[in-house]
Amino acid sequence: MTSRAGPVLVAALMLLVSVATAADVRQWSWLGVRIRDLSEQEMEEIAARHGIREGFGVVIVEVIEGAPAARAGLKNGDIVVAFGKRPVTETRLLQRLVAAAPTDRESELTVLRAEGRRPVRVRLASMPRAMVGERVAAELGFIMREPDAGGEPPSPRAVVAAPTIAGVLKASAAEKAGLEVGDVILQVNDQPVLTRDAAREALADVALDRPMRLTVRRGDSRLSVTLPSL
Repeated sequence: MTSRAGPVLVAALMLLVSVATAADVRQWSWLGVRIRDLSEQEMEEIAARHGIREGFGVVIVEVIEGAPAARAGLKNGDIVVAFGKRPVTETRLLQRLVAAAPTDRESELTVLRAEGRRPVRVRLASMPRAMVGERVAAELGFIMREPDAGGEPPSPRAVVAAPTIAGVLKASAAEKAGLEVGDVILQVNDQPVLTRDAAREALADVALDRPMRLTVRRGDSRLSVTLPSL
């Protein structure tokens, strides 16, 4: 997985699920971690350290406080190599495996740590609404961030509070629509948004099987960008 934002986008992808409609979104399962793919160097190091022919897996970058992953004892830096009996080779596969897992009983992950391989049992939960909005954005091919607090703030003041695009995934609906890193989101469809939380709320109601219109500020220009349906 690559993006115009490089590792920023990959590391920021939430471990949620992939589906096609807003109705399905409300049924997504949630582990509650941020993950990224392994680099080639990391794969080689893992293969050598653990005595396996080929290194693979995904790295947990952040465990969200209070999430199922945190309650199960998963840690930053854990490398997930299997979900149930399925080997995990990249982030999208782990997302889909989590998507298909139930929330009414425990699932098992296999992780690598410095001390070796170990199983971790976790009970997934339904995804919080704020995370649904993040996942919708990821499915469409972009991630958001709050503008940096430091430095000279832009004008007008409303732009300071608005969410900005931190990454755009190649060949995604967002890239096809012409969305760019640094664009400031002002509206989701016809709903004004002033913060990332407000954008998450608006995105949580978006139907992925229909085009979505974003109003963005790019430099001194105000643009309307339509993202195609999935």
